[in-house]
Amino acid sequence: MTKREIEISYGGELANINTKGDIILILYIATTGLLLVSFHTDREKTRLALKIAWKKFSHIAPAFISVLILMSAILTLLPEYIIIQVLGNGNKWIAVTIAALIGSVTLMPGFIAFPLCGMLLKQGILYMVLSAFTTTLMMVGILTFPVEKAYFGKKVTVIRNIFSFLIALIVALATGIFFGEI
Repeated sequence: MTKREIEISYGGELANINTKGDIILILYIATTGLLLVSFHTDREKTRLALKIAWKKFSHIAPAFISVLILMSAILTLLPEYIIIQVLGNGNKWIAVTIAALIGSVTLMPGFIAFPLCGMLLKQGILYMVLSAFTTTLMMVGILTFPVEKAYFGKKVTVIRNIFSFLIALIVALATGIFFGEI
């Protein structure tokens, strides 16, 4: 990716901020500053909040790390050119179904998924296929199922994922109609 810079005005001076690293650094600094203000205001409540946050983080970290490892393995085993071959299949309904299934079991952030879809679009993949992929990618969580189940329960997690998958297919259908692919 190319570096994009944002110019912001602060006290009449312009500063260049790298959209990834510098903004995250600013958020870390702001969070630390607010934590110090909280600590100064009420030390005991801040300590208690940090203790609760650490307990929750240590509870969710193993499941989250295992999901990241599993996702890394899947992306390593499934190169981009295979995705292009499968999603560019002549039958658009099979391609939509495959894209929805791939999106359901893939875990990647939007800032990676959307440029990937731009690349796939340039390769001739239909909008409705990309719509099925991105919608299920953001809404359906097969890899995050264990974490979600721990917080919401199995029944709610299954129902949410099924409805999200169906909604993704409806969105893909609407996208196909809108772009004249159907």
